[in-house]
Amino acid sequence: MAKSLKKPQKPGSPAKDLFDLPDPAPRRPVGRAREARRPASPAEAGYTAKHIEVLEGLEPVRRRPGMYIGGTDEKALHHLFAEVIDNAMDEALAGHATWIEVVMEADGFVTVTDNGRGIPVDPHPKFPKKSALEVIMCTLHAGGKFDSDVYETSGGLHGVGVSVVNALSERLEVEVARGQTLYAQVFERGKPKGALKTIGRAPNRRGTKVRFRPDPQIFGAAHARFKPQRIFKMARSKAYLFGGVEIRWSCAPELLAGVDGVPVEETFHFPGGLSDYLTASCRPIATPFRPVTAAPMKAACARR
Repeated sequence: MAKSLKKPQKPGSPAKDLFDLPDPAPRRPVGRAREARRPASPAEAGYTAKHIEVLEGLEPVRRRPGMYIGGTDEKALHHLFAEVIDNAMDEALAGHATWIEVVMEADGFVTVTDNGRGIPVDPHPKFPKKSALEVIMCTLHAGGKFDSDVYETSGGLHGVGVSVVNALSERLEVEVARGQTLYAQVFERGKPKGALKTIGRAPNRRGTKVRFRPDPQIFGAAHARFKPQRIFKMARSKAYLFGGVEIRWSCAPELLAGVDGVPVEETFHFPGGLSDYLTASCRPIATPFRPVTAAPMKAACARR
Protein backbone atom coordinates (compact mmCIF):
# COMPACT_ATOMS: atom_id res chain seq x y z
CA MET A 1 0.00 0.00 0.00
CA ALA A 2 1.39 3.41 -1.02
CA LYS A 3 2.43 5.76 1.72
CA SER A 4 0.89 9.24 1.99
CA LEU A 5 3.19 12.16 1.20
CA LYS A 6 1.34 14.42 3.65
CA LYS A 7 3.46 15.25 6.65
CA PRO A 8 1.84 15.06 10.07
CA GLN A 9 0.59 18.45 11.32
CA LYS A 10 2.20 19.75 14.47
CA PRO A 11 -0.13 20.38 17.39
CA GLY A 12 -1.26 24.05 17.63
CA SER A 13 -0.23 25.01 14.07
CA PRO A 14 -2.91 26.49 11.76
CA ALA A 15 -4.54 24.10 9.37
CA LYS A 16 -3.44 24.28 5.75
CA ASP A 17 -5.36 23.36 2.66
CA LEU A 18 -4.56 22.55 -0.95
CA PHE A 19 -4.36 26.23 -1.98
CA ASP A 20 -1.82 27.36 0.61
CA LEU A 21 1.45 28.55 -0.90
CA PRO A 22 4.84 28.50 0.70
CA ASP A 23 6.04 31.77 2.23
CA PRO A 24 7.98 33.80 -0.37
CA ALA A 25 11.66 34.30 0.17
CA PRO A 26 12.71 37.90 0.99
CA ARG A 27 13.62 39.85 -2.12
CA ARG A 28 16.33 42.41 -2.61
CA PRO A 29 14.97 45.95 -3.29
CA VAL A 30 15.06 46.85 -6.95
CA GLY A 31 13.87 49.74 -9.10
CA ARG A 32 12.10 52.51 -7.22
CA ALA A 33 12.52 50.84 -3.86
CA ARG A 34 16.29 50.88 -4.32
CA GLU A 35 16.13 54.51 -5.58
CA ALA A 36 14.27 55.61 -2.45
CA ARG A 37 17.32 54.86 -0.38
CA ARG A 38 19.51 57.15 -2.44
CA PRO A 39 20.32 60.57 -0.94
CA ALA A 40 18.05 63.43 -2.07
CA SER A 41 19.16 65.39 -5.11
CA PRO A 42 20.09 69.07 -4.76
CA ALA A 43 16.73 70.02 -6.31
CA GLU A 44 14.79 67.91 -3.81
CA ALA A 45 16.86 69.19 -0.90
CA GLY A 46 15.89 72.73 -1.86
CA TYR A 47 12.17 72.02 -1.45
CA THR A 48 11.24 70.49 1.90
CA ALA A 49 8.57 70.85 4.55
CA LYS A 50 10.25 73.96 5.96
CA HIS A 51 9.53 75.75 2.69
CA ILE A 52 5.74 75.32 3.07
CA GLU A 53 4.31 78.58 4.40
CA VAL A 54 1.11 78.82 6.42
CA LEU A 55 -0.27 82.35 6.13
CA GLU A 56 -2.67 83.46 8.83
CA GLY A 57 -5.06 86.32 9.32
CA LEU A 58 -5.00 88.86 6.48
CA GLU A 59 -1.42 88.16 5.43
CA PRO A 60 -2.53 86.19 2.32
CA VAL A 61 -4.40 89.27 1.09
CA ARG A 62 -1.33 91.48 1.33
CA ARG A 63 0.88 88.83 -0.28
CA ARG A 64 -1.50 88.14 -3.19
CA PRO A 65 -4.04 90.99 -3.51
CA GLY A 66 -4.87 89.91 -7.05
CA MET A 67 -6.60 86.82 -5.70
CA TYR A 68 -9.12 89.02 -3.91
CA ILE A 69 -9.53 92.24 -5.91
CA GLY A 70 -8.10 91.25 -9.28
CA GLY A 71 -4.78 93.07 -9.11
CA THR A 72 -3.27 96.34 -7.94
CA ASP A 73 -4.25 98.61 -10.83
CA GLU A 74 -6.74 101.48 -10.85
CA LYS A 75 -9.73 99.20 -11.24
CA ALA A 76 -8.65 97.06 -8.28
CA LEU A 77 -8.01 100.15 -6.17
CA HIS A 78 -11.54 101.43 -6.70
CA HIS A 79 -12.92 97.99 -5.91
CA LEU A 80 -12.07 98.78 -2.28
CA PHE A 81 -14.63 101.58 -2.33
CA ALA A 82 -17.18 99.28 -3.99
CA GLU A 83 -16.87 96.78 -1.17
CA VAL A 84 -17.43 99.39 1.53
CA ILE A 85 -20.41 101.07 -0.12
CA ASP A 86 -21.91 97.65 -0.90
CA ASN A 87 -22.07 96.95 2.84
CA ALA A 88 -24.00 100.18 3.34
CA MET A 89 -26.26 99.36 0.39
CA ASP A 90 -27.02 95.96 1.90
CA GLU A 91 -28.36 97.73 4.99
CA ALA A 92 -30.55 99.90 2.75
CA LEU A 93 -31.81 96.91 0.75
CA ALA A 94 -32.67 95.13 3.99
CA GLY A 95 -34.76 98.15 5.01
CA HIS A 96 -32.53 99.35 7.84
CA ALA A 97 -30.86 102.39 6.22
CA THR A 98 -32.34 105.30 4.32
CA TRP A 99 -29.22 107.30 3.45
CA ILE A 100 -25.53 106.80 2.69
CA GLU A 101 -22.91 109.52 2.81
CA VAL A 102 -19.73 109.42 0.69
CA VAL A 103 -16.94 111.92 1.43
CA MET A 104 -13.63 112.29 -0.41
CA GLU A 105 -10.97 114.12 1.56
CA ALA A 106 -7.90 115.97 0.29
CA ASP A 107 -5.51 113.68 2.20
CA GLY A 108 -6.64 110.60 0.25
CA PHE A 109 -9.17 109.25 2.74
CA VAL A 110 -12.65 108.18 1.67
CA THR A 111 -15.48 107.93 4.19
CA VAL A 112 -18.68 105.93 3.80
CA THR A 113 -21.38 106.41 6.44
CA ASP A 114 -24.84 104.89 6.71
CA ASN A 115 -27.71 105.04 9.18
CA GLY A 116 -28.24 101.29 9.35
CA ARG A 117 -28.11 98.94 12.31
CA GLY A 118 -24.38 99.29 12.87
CA ILE A 119 -21.83 96.47 12.91
CA PRO A 120 -22.24 94.35 16.06
CA VAL A 121 -19.71 95.18 18.77
CA ASP A 122 -20.46 92.55 21.41
CA PRO A 123 -17.94 89.70 22.01
CA HIS A 124 -17.99 87.03 19.34
CA PRO A 125 -19.10 83.57 20.59
CA LYS A 126 -16.18 81.83 18.85
CA PHE A 127 -13.62 84.46 19.90
CA PRO A 128 -14.80 85.75 23.30
CA LYS A 129 -11.79 88.06 23.68
CA LYS A 130 -12.60 89.92 20.46
CA SER A 131 -15.55 92.06 19.47
CA ALA A 132 -17.62 91.05 16.47
CA LEU A 133 -16.38 94.24 14.80
CA GLU A 134 -12.74 93.16 15.09
CA VAL A 135 -13.56 89.66 13.86
CA ILE A 136 -15.33 91.07 10.81
CA MET A 137 -12.50 93.47 10.02
CA CYS A 138 -9.60 91.06 10.56
CA THR A 139 -10.94 87.64 9.49
CA LEU A 140 -11.63 86.38 5.99
CA HIS A 141 -15.06 84.82 5.45
CA ALA A 142 -16.52 86.44 8.55
CA GLY A 143 -19.78 88.35 8.25
CA GLY A 144 -23.54 88.23 8.51
CA LYS A 145 -24.27 87.60 4.83
CA PHE A 146 -24.00 83.84 4.97
CA ASP A 147 -27.24 83.70 6.98
CA SER A 148 -30.34 84.51 4.94
CA ASP A 149 -32.16 85.49 8.14
CA VAL A 150 -29.93 88.57 8.40
CA TYR A 151 -29.56 89.55 4.73
CA GLU A 152 -31.88 88.17 2.06
CA THR A 153 -29.77 89.85 -0.64
CA SER A 154 -26.26 91.23 -0.55
CA GLY A 155 -23.49 92.50 -2.79
CA GLY A 156 -19.72 92.49 -2.60
CA LEU A 157 -17.58 89.49 -1.76
CA HIS A 158 -19.95 88.03 0.83
CA GLY A 159 -17.93 88.17 4.02
CA VAL A 160 -14.53 88.72 2.39
CA GLY A 161 -14.88 92.30 1.21
CA VAL A 162 -14.43 94.61 4.16
CA SER A 163 -11.62 92.52 5.68
CA VAL A 164 -9.81 92.74 2.34
CA VAL A 165 -10.29 96.51 2.34
CA ASN A 166 -8.82 96.60 5.83
CA ALA A 167 -5.83 94.50 4.79
CA LEU A 168 -5.05 96.72 1.79
CA SER A 169 -5.54 100.05 3.58
CA GLU A 170 -2.74 102.04 5.13
CA ARG A 171 -5.22 103.08 7.82
CA LEU A 172 -8.86 102.26 8.41
CA GLU A 173 -11.07 103.80 11.07
CA VAL A 174 -14.49 102.48 12.07
CA GLU A 175 -17.18 104.16 14.13
CA VAL A 176 -20.34 102.31 15.12
CA ALA A 177 -23.36 103.95 16.70
CA ARG A 178 -25.46 101.21 18.22
CA GLY A 179 -27.78 101.14 21.21
CA GLN A 180 -27.37 104.91 21.66
CA THR A 181 -23.64 104.40 22.25
CA LEU A 182 -20.72 105.31 19.99
CA TYR A 183 -17.82 102.86 19.55
CA ALA A 184 -14.57 103.21 17.56
CA GLN A 185 -11.58 101.14 16.51
CA VAL A 186 -8.53 101.86 14.34
CA PHE A 187 -6.60 99.48 12.09
CA GLU A 188 -3.38 99.82 10.11
CA ARG A 189 -2.60 97.43 7.26
CA GLY A 190 -5.14 94.95 8.59
CA LYS A 191 -4.01 94.92 12.21
CA PRO A 192 -5.85 96.59 15.10
CA LYS A 193 -4.01 99.47 16.76
CA GLY A 194 -5.89 98.89 19.96
CA ALA A 195 -9.04 97.40 21.37
CA LEU A 196 -12.55 98.59 20.66
CA LYS A 197 -13.19 101.87 22.49
CA THR A 198 -16.44 103.20 23.89
CA ILE A 199 -16.54 106.88 22.93
CA GLY A 200 -19.73 107.84 24.73
CA ARG A 201 -23.44 108.28 24.30
CA ALA A 202 -24.92 108.91 20.87
CA PRO A 203 -28.68 109.13 21.41
CA ASN A 204 -29.44 110.66 18.00
CA ARG A 205 -27.14 108.56 15.86
CA ARG A 206 -26.98 105.04 14.55
CA GLY A 207 -25.13 103.16 11.82
CA THR A 208 -21.57 102.55 10.65
CA LYS A 209 -18.85 104.95 9.47
CA VAL A 210 -15.79 103.58 7.65
CA ARG A 211 -12.91 105.93 6.83
CA PHE A 212 -9.93 104.45 4.98
CA ARG A 213 -6.96 105.23 2.75
CA PRO A 214 -5.38 102.71 0.33
CA ASP A 215 -1.90 101.47 1.17
CA PRO A 216 0.85 102.85 -1.14
CA GLN A 217 2.93 99.76 -0.33
CA ILE A 218 0.34 97.74 -2.27
CA PHE A 219 -0.81 100.12 -4.99
CA GLY A 220 2.29 102.31 -5.35
CA ALA A 221 2.84 105.79 -3.98
CA ALA A 222 1.87 107.45 -7.27
CA HIS A 223 -1.35 105.48 -7.77
CA ALA A 224 -2.80 104.88 -4.29
CA ARG A 225 -5.38 107.66 -4.60
CA PHE A 226 -9.01 107.44 -5.59
CA LYS A 227 -10.24 109.39 -8.61
CA PRO A 228 -13.21 111.68 -7.91
CA GLN A 229 -14.80 111.00 -11.33
CA ARG A 230 -14.86 107.28 -10.73
CA ILE A 231 -16.07 107.42 -7.12
CA PHE A 232 -18.77 109.94 -8.11
CA LYS A 233 -20.12 107.68 -10.86
CA MET A 234 -20.00 104.59 -8.65
CA ALA A 235 -21.95 106.35 -5.90
CA ARG A 236 -24.55 107.64 -8.36
CA SER A 237 -24.99 104.20 -9.93
CA LYS A 238 -25.82 102.72 -6.52
CA ALA A 239 -28.62 105.25 -6.10
CA TYR A 240 -30.06 104.24 -9.49
CA LEU A 241 -29.97 100.56 -8.54
CA PHE A 242 -32.13 101.08 -5.46
CA GLY A 243 -34.63 103.91 -5.48
CA GLY A 244 -35.27 103.71 -1.75
CA VAL A 245 -31.92 105.13 -0.69
CA GLU A 246 -30.52 108.65 -0.70
CA ILE A 247 -26.77 109.00 -1.33
CA ARG A 248 -25.05 112.21 -0.30
CA TRP A 249 -21.86 113.08 -2.14
CA SER A 250 -19.15 115.45 -0.92
CA CYS A 251 -15.62 116.04 -2.25
CA ALA A 252 -12.78 118.33 -1.25
CA PRO A 253 -12.59 121.20 -3.79
CA GLU A 254 -8.81 120.81 -4.25
CA LEU A 255 -9.38 117.32 -5.65
CA LEU A 256 -11.61 118.70 -8.41
CA ALA A 257 -9.09 121.05 -10.01
CA GLY A 258 -9.28 120.36 -13.74
CA VAL A 259 -12.03 117.78 -13.28
CA ASP A 260 -15.23 118.33 -15.23
CA GLY A 261 -18.68 117.05 -14.39
CA VAL A 262 -18.06 116.37 -10.69
CA PRO A 263 -19.62 118.79 -8.18
CA VAL A 264 -18.36 119.49 -4.69
CA GLU A 265 -21.69 118.37 -3.23
CA GLU A 266 -24.59 116.43 -4.65
CA THR A 267 -27.52 114.34 -3.44
CA PHE A 268 -28.68 111.30 -5.38
CA HIS A 269 -32.21 110.04 -4.93
CA PHE A 270 -34.03 108.31 -7.77
CA PRO A 271 -37.41 106.94 -6.65
CA GLY A 272 -37.92 105.35 -10.06
CA GLY A 273 -34.64 103.47 -9.92
CA LEU A 274 -33.49 102.19 -13.31
CA SER A 275 -36.38 103.88 -15.11
CA ASP A 276 -34.99 107.22 -13.93
CA TYR A 277 -31.60 106.21 -15.29
CA LEU A 278 -33.06 105.40 -18.70
CA THR A 279 -34.94 108.69 -18.74
CA ALA A 280 -31.76 110.62 -17.92
CA SER A 281 -29.52 108.68 -20.29
CA CYS A 282 -31.61 108.12 -23.41
CA ARG A 283 -32.28 111.03 -25.75
CA PRO A 284 -35.86 111.56 -26.92
CA ILE A 285 -36.50 109.80 -30.23
CA ALA A 286 -38.41 111.82 -32.83
CA THR A 287 -41.24 109.73 -34.29
CA PRO A 288 -41.57 109.91 -38.10
CA PHE A 289 -45.36 109.68 -37.95
CA ARG A 290 -48.24 111.30 -36.12
CA PRO A 291 -49.87 109.19 -33.42
CA VAL A 292 -53.23 107.77 -34.46
CA THR A 293 -56.07 108.32 -32.03
CA ALA A 294 -59.41 106.59 -31.81
CA ALA A 295 -61.52 109.64 -32.86
CA PRO A 296 -60.16 110.06 -36.44
CA MET A 297 -60.47 106.33 -37.00
CA LYS A 298 -64.15 106.35 -35.97
CA ALA A 299 -64.82 109.30 -38.29
CA ALA A 300 -63.17 107.53 -41.22
CA CYS A 301 -65.22 104.41 -40.61
CA ALA A 302 -68.46 106.42 -40.39
CA ARG A 303 -67.85 107.96 -43.86
CA ARG A 304 -67.65 104.54 -45.50
